[in-house]
Amino acid sequence: MATAVCTGATMMCTFGACPATLNVLPAGQAMTPAVPSANTLAFAPIANIAPFGACSSLANPAVAAATAAALGVLTPMPCIPATTAPWIPGAAVVIDGAMPAVDLACKLTCAWGGVISILYPGQMTVIVQ
Repeated sequence: MATAVCTGATMMCTFGACPATLNVLPAGQAMTPAVPSANTLAFAPIANIAPFGACSSLANPAVAAATAAALGVLTPMPCIPATTAPWIPGAAVVIDGAMPAVDLACKLTCAWGGVISILYPGQMTVIVQ
């Protein structure tokens, strides 16, 4: 069993410079005490996934261009998340808004190669399976 993830959860990207906060829109979502809980479809860049400060992935075209301009010295650029697929794997049993709930074990991938994981779920009361 794992803790359900909700609005206000703290996330980190492997190529990000700082943590970001998850934002779950309340349309059709279950509530974890007072805020919407996340399901696997809460992966929209900016709307759900906030920027992680600066990105240091050379797969990111902005970072690659800035690094090339700096003669090969890695030059991080502002993070613009490029998440294109749902959180995986999702809770095995708990369904939230017709999709599996997100728990602490879930990961999200960025098109620039980063892996986003949950540092703090936003609440510590609701448990999912």
